[in-house]
Amino acid sequence: MIIILTILHVLVSLFLVAVVLLQSGKGAEMGASFGSSGSQSVFGAGGGTTFLSKMTTGAAVIFMLTSLTLAYVSGQPSTSSIMSGQNKPAAAGKTPQMPQPAAVPAQPANAPTGSAAPVAPLK
Repeated sequence: MIIILTILHVLVSLFLVAVVLLQSGKGAEMGASFGSSGSQSVFGAGGGTTFLSKMTTGAAVIFMLTSLTLAYVSGQPSTSSIMSGQNKPAAAGKTPQMPQPAAVPAQPANAPTGSAAPVAPLK
């Protein structure tokens, strides 16, 4: 579900950027008011502004809903685990026993530190 929401979120964000870039700026309306082909637009006289405004509003609403949904879903605790097939630890309050290292043979008291073999005392 998260993958579908993420893909939808990315597509809506790209669409929102495209719709915003298609809109004309506020200064472009001044030229149209003096009769420079205002009625020969694709969406009719002034129809493009309302159509693109509605598309921007719709894309913004969908963008916000997917943003909030993704934030909510990512904040929920996960129900699956990659460790589900592993052995469970011991009961609560008990710590698992660690394996003990093998016993190291004791060196004689007169052996120098770090030697590999015991040294025989001098006579």
